[in-house]
Amino acid sequence: MGYTDVVAVLRGRIAAGELAPGDRIPSTRRIVAEFGVAMATASKVIAELRREGLVRVQPGVGTIVVGREPEPELGRGRILRAAIRVADAEGVDAVTMRRVASELGTAAMSLYRHVPGKDDLLLLMRDAVFGEFPLPAVPPAGWRRQLEVSMRTLWALYRRHPWLARTTSLTRPYAGPNQLEYSEWNLRALTGLGLDEPTVLRLHLALFGYVHGSAASLESESRAEADTGVTFWQWVEARESQTRSVLESGRFPHSVRVFLHADVAFDLDEIFETGLAAVLDGVQARITSG
Repeated sequence: MGYTDVVAVLRGRIAAGELAPGDRIPSTRRIVAEFGVAMATASKVIAELRREGLVRVQPGVGTIVVGREPEPELGRGRILRAAIRVADAEGVDAVTMRRVASELGTAAMSLYRHVPGKDDLLLLMRDAVFGEFPLPAVPPAGWRRQLEVSMRTLWALYRRHPWLARTTSLTRPYAGPNQLEYSEWNLRALTGLGLDEPTVLRLHLALFGYVHGSAASLESESRAEADTGVTFWQWVEARESQTRSVLESGRFPHSVRVFLHADVAFDLDEIFETGLAAVLDGVQARITSG
């Protein structure tokens, strides 16, 4: 049984009133005993219930069910929030009309009055999360600083929602208003620098493509960890001896020098920053060359 299954059971008990507002929820030790899961899984269950706003920690008492206001009428905004919760917790493959309806405690057919289908739901989810990271009302001075702001903000967005990398396309863009804010920002930053309009557009798409491509590693790692329960560093450590034997075969001297002897941590944020600086240096060279 996975942690999402346990969350669903406890969520159901809360919805049914078996666990009423103010009641203590089962402790991690009790969850372990009842559901046969590991202690880490039990802790993750309680963390998820807290994230959903179903429980809170009351000092001196423990984790209790919170009193909830009546649910608002079903609408597109509520559907999108539920779908995003599912994608964040279980990955975008788990997002179906039936699964989102279950999250909302309603019938799947009721969703179709607000969203035509899953494809449209994914597009709307994508634009909704772009709205979580609005760009500054007043841009900083200089094209480079402006692009750094938008690219770092976009990276933070992918960091929060790794599934976004699988739903965003360079070749099939969705012209949602929140996403277009990013396009408008970048195109404005690149305009007036002596570049023609086709070049401005291509540079904008190249910048987006860089962030999107980097974020694909976030999504694939998130999915791999969810599927296997093995973290990145656990995976690396399990293959360390095999990797070292290949590297030290004598065929890969440069790889040995960089991978084994360089004192560099494998940090995706640092890799992103290094690549971003290189990409923007390329834009600077293009502007300088005319």
